[in-house]
Amino acid sequence: MKRKLTAMLLAGALLSVNTAYAIDSYRYLHVSIETPWMIFLFLLAAVFVPFVLMIVLMWRIQLRKSLDKSSAKSRDTEN
Repeated sequence: MKRKLTAMLLAGALLSVNTAYAIDSYRYLHVSIETPWMIFLFLLAAVFVPFVLMIVLMWRIQLRKSLDKSSAKSRDTEN
């Protein structure tokens, strides 16, 4: 019963949709020749920031491993 009531409410909501609620996006947004460049630069940063972060983290981990190895070697030579 609940499922039928939900289906009837959904059907009623879909049938009562009016096109007056649609928003004309070009009325509120100014689109110029610079807009694709701004989108391109945003996506370029969104793609390359994770790669830069990955390289920095790999470099840091490798540096930490090499420092641990050199300290282990120095401890071995002291004994």
